[in-house]
Amino acid sequence: MKNKFPLLLAAVLLLNSATGFAQKVPSPKEHFGFNIGDDYQLANYTQTEAYFKKLEASDRVKLVDIGLTEEGRHQYMIIVSSPKNMKELDKYKSISQQLAHAEGLTDDQARSLAETGKAVVWIDGGLHATEVVGTHQLIETAYQLISRTDAETMRILDNVIILFTHANPDGQELVSNWYMRNSDPLKRSTELLPVLYEKYAGHDNNRDFYMMNLKESTNMGKQLYIEWIPQIMYNHHQRGPEGSVLAGPPYRDPFSFFFDPLLVTGIDALGAAMINRLNAENKPGFTRLNGSSFSTWYNGGLRTTSQFHNQIGLLTEIIGNPTPEKIPVVPQRLIPNGATPFPVLPNDDWRFQRSIDYSVSLNYAILNYAARQRDEVLFNIYRMGKNAIERGSKDTWTLSPKTSDSITQAFRRDQDAKGVKRPEDDGSDPYGWRRRGNNIPQGFYDGVLKNPANRDARGYIIPADQPDFGTAVKFINTLVKTGIAIEKATTSFTVAGKQYPAGSYIVKAAQAFRPHVLDMFEPQDHPNDFQYPGGPPIRPYDAAGWTLAFQMGVEFDRIMDGFEGPFQKLPYGELQSPPKQTIAANAGAGYLLSPHENNAFLAVNDLLKAGVKVFRTTTGSAGIAQGTFFVPAGAKAKEVLQEVGLKTATAKKRPANTVSVNQMRIALWDTYGGSMPSGWMRFIMEQFHFPYTVIYPKDIDAGNLNSKYDVIIFPTRAIPALAGRENPAGNSGFTPREPKEEETPEQYRASIGKITPEKSIPELQKFLEAGGSVVTIGSSTSLAYHLKLPVSNYLVEKDKEGKERPLPGTKYFVPGSILHVSIDSTLADTWGMPAEGNVNFDNSPVFKLEADAAGKGIKPIAWFSTDHPLRSGWAFGQAYLKDGVAAFIAPVGTGKLYAFGPEITFRGQSHSTFKLLFNGLYNLDIKPSLSNDKK
Repeated sequence: MKNKFPLLLAAVLLLNSATGFAQKVPSPKEHFGFNIGDDYQLANYTQTEAYFKKLEASDRVKLVDIGLTEEGRHQYMIIVSSPKNMKELDKYKSISQQLAHAEGLTDDQARSLAETGKAVVWIDGGLHATEVVGTHQLIETAYQLISRTDAETMRILDNVIILFTHANPDGQELVSNWYMRNSDPLKRSTELLPVLYEKYAGHDNNRDFYMMNLKESTNMGKQLYIEWIPQIMYNHHQRGPEGSVLAGPPYRDPFSFFFDPLLVTGIDALGAAMINRLNAENKPGFTRLNGSSFSTWYNGGLRTTSQFHNQIGLLTEIIGNPTPEKIPVVPQRLIPNGATPFPVLPNDDWRFQRSIDYSVSLNYAILNYAARQRDEVLFNIYRMGKNAIERGSKDTWTLSPKTSDSITQAFRRDQDAKGVKRPEDDGSDPYGWRRRGNNIPQGFYDGVLKNPANRDARGYIIPADQPDFGTAVKFINTLVKTGIAIEKATTSFTVAGKQYPAGSYIVKAAQAFRPHVLDMFEPQDHPNDFQYPGGPPIRPYDAAGWTLAFQMGVEFDRIMDGFEGPFQKLPYGELQSPPKQTIAANAGAGYLLSPHENNAFLAVNDLLKAGVKVFRTTTGSAGIAQGTFFVPAGAKAKEVLQEVGLKTATAKKRPANTVSVNQMRIALWDTYGGSMPSGWMRFIMEQFHFPYTVIYPKDIDAGNLNSKYDVIIFPTRAIPALAGRENPAGNSGFTPREPKEEETPEQYRASIGKITPEKSIPELQKFLEAGGSVVTIGSSTSLAYHLKLPVSNYLVEKDKEGKERPLPGTKYFVPGSILHVSIDSTLADTWGMPAEGNVNFDNSPVFKLEADAAGKGIKPIAWFSTDHPLRSGWAFGQAYLKDGVAAFIAPVGTGKLYAFGPEITFRGQSHSTFKLLFNGLYNLDIKPSLSNDKK
């Protein structure tokens, strides 16, 4: 007994320690007054924040404030691990960073670090605030990890560092308060929210993670890609496909061709751990692969951007609501198959608690895997990073549908030239069992995949002397925020025979996050994806192409061989600014601002607000582009320009042919519940300091618009389609259900209503005819049809009766992609734009100008001049676009209607087309006749 006493004492002390701990941290019920998962109960963020602070009493917890939200709330990350690990967080963070970057490490060194380190796992919740399971499972899982003492929990705590991150505090506050506002539980609902649950983006907050426009995205991105760089990240969402409980990994094809294979199989491994645990716990209804719509193609989501950083990014979409619901009868989901091996049976009693329990089980499955496979998880992120560095350091070819098809086409051309009759592929041999003897010779592969012209770039140079370097710096900062290694030239240098100035940026492909680098510079090549041969297309989960350098109009050079120079490597995460300009004290007559620079518009807005006069040149001259801003010299002008930090030139005299620039009274349409495109427009207007007023359909219907506004902006999905002029392939979105005024709080009633042909369109016509301007984007360009302008849908064909109908998806389909257009850059409305550019296009409207359109003053702004305009993404049947008009301007009375089919302000990302909007937001003192001549 004497020898056993110390062991017994130690066990008692350990038990007392665990018991004492449990008493220090209140349970959710003790804090919130209900259990997480109770029917008809939601916690708001004020309550949740207070609970997070109470959890910090535990020695297993560190609460980290990762930054402020767009509405000014504190956004928290709860770090959970064993007390021992908590004392050495900096050490384990350093190991995680070293392995993720893989710089200068040998395999042996990496294995040693993997043995020493702890797996880092990110679990978030609440990004889409109406998906209330996400936030609440975060609270419950954090509490269980902090309070439990079972063997599995202790193993997890010993081997894993968990980053529990609240993804949308503002949204939780709004949604929970909205749900709980009704004292009758049976009347509680998260539906009919009055505003967006993220200030600007709403649901699109999960489309911002390569751009990092939003504060919440930036806060989380810093932890994901600069600070902790977790090996596994788990993004909780709702909702599962009808007839299932949840959708999860692995996901359907396609995935990005830039991914390391370890990333794809790593997702498979974690997916197996998740579904196996649910099956073992008799929790059916997990569907995967083609059982849902989710793929790993898109970059930009919280989960998907992490995958381009070699992180095992996981997403689940689960059902569940505090108001009980039922699983409906979906016969095709009742039969077990590879996508859904354990179907859930329909029932009338699915409770919120079950969704919470499922979510906790899924979290534990991931954490248990990370704990048991800790060294493998750590080593594999190193291996993927090392592979990326090696691929970026040598000649590498990335195979894609385009290059694969090139091999086939080269072989067929050769066979045709030789008169060889090839058998038709009738689809009866999809697995190639009968193709022996018909294989393509190696030489055709070598001709494409070993062709030096088809290699991946070794790096990219962003010259400092490009026309809009300020926007190029913003592009660099999107890379900085996502943890990309950036270099900057300290002096001028020459690469591949071209000289570059000091201050140019260099992004090399030989780095761990190479997939993300390539994805931001190179075109996406989405495969043709149809339900069956000759059948309708399968729409991508989100966009098919998004190349950010194209969207932002950044000039860069692809460097095909290894290169060095006077380059300084910037610290990870160090944001950049355009070089500060010294504003000349003796400016002569004044300052010149280039119309090519987006930031010039910001400066002009600040100058006008400060009472400084601004002018624009209506013609070009030596060294001065058409549309250049001229600012008369003065102390206030110098002060404003110095603050903006814009590149300026001085003028000895005021340029000829200038007109004054006046700020317009800008109105921006929005609707009850909030429009995401309108929210992004608000973001853009505020970033560039345009004053604006948000208006709603009732404001339009009230009339007298000219007395209040000079220009009204309608983002996509504002103006309804004209009957018979619908665009079936278009991305018009769904029409939300409207609330009843008597059931809506007073402060939101003014926003209820829709634009209607009966009331709204006549008032808009009056506004235009009396001299107002209207800007329409995307589907809102249907206003041109309501006004009976001589324009029509270009993308039509004639049926057997000779009637026109829109092209079907089996002939033409262009989901979210980047297309090339020609632009009339001589118009006042396009000053500063190049003659050729890229637009963001999502089955967008394309117009035909009728024979009498020109005579009525309608002018094309942008059009498709080729039959192959695709730059990035997927454009099936793109030849139909040739000669179609993408954008036009039309006089209506003494006013102007702008119709932009492409999404020129897409999610605050498409900086290259912002000027198409900005130019129309100033009043220029040009006589109407002169304006029409110049336009």
